[in-house]
Amino acid sequence: MFLTRLIYVSTITDKFGTTSLEDILKVGRVNNTKNGITGMLCFKDEYFIQCLEGSRDAINQTYNKILTDERHSNVVMLEYTPIDVRDFNDWCMGYIPTSQFTDPLILKFSTSLPFNPYQLSGIGAHQLLLEFKKNFTSF
Repeated sequence: MFLTRLIYVSTITDKFGTTSLEDILKVGRVNNTKNGITGMLCFKDEYFIQCLEGSRDAINQTYNKILTDERHSNVVMLEYTPIDVRDFNDWCMGYIPTSQFTDPLILKFSTSLPFNPYQLSGIGAHQLLLEFKKNFTSF
């Protein structure tokens, strides 16, 4: 089976609590390692943007779980494409905490600040995540 990349954005709901981000990272890293998925998660304000790479079946199963996760709303797929190589092969789920230091990179790929990932194209979202990877350390 060939590799697939999926990039989505979502908005948090009122079910998103003070430990939700840590829980998502902890459980996601375990599940992604088990399922051969790599990628990156970014969170800023009330928005998530995430890239997932792996087999089509593993990506589809993971995305379906995200769609039913009560902490996410307005889940929108920006990109779903076959790929030849992984861009995040060294991260089961890299995490970049966005801040004022990431704003110049965000502005490079979006129409304006504040951050609104729904305004990104699939290609722009992918390029933004690659810039984050290149410029910041995963936590």
